[in-house]
Amino acid sequence: MTYLLQVRQLIESSFEPMACECVICSDSSLTVRVFDRLSGRVDLVVTGIAVDTLKTHDDVHTLIDELRDEIASVSVGLDIKQRSQA
Repeated sequence: MTYLLQVRQLIESSFEPMACECVICSDSSLTVRVFDRLSGRVDLVVTGIAVDTLKTHDDVHTLIDELRDEIASVSVGLDIKQRSQA
């Protein structure tokens, strides 16, 4: 269990200054929610991440990179949509 707490802390601290909340579910999966601290706007929610795939620090850093890439792609998509509506 200590390892899972370390994984959670590492993921949550990796998205500062944004807020990140990790929940370890009863089915041994992880849900990650990244959101703006001030507005509460949610930028990303990913559910069903298999905890057993996060065995090493490299595994955790790979997940963090993938989550950041997803946030960036969603952000670019929203920016393009907003420009087309203007």
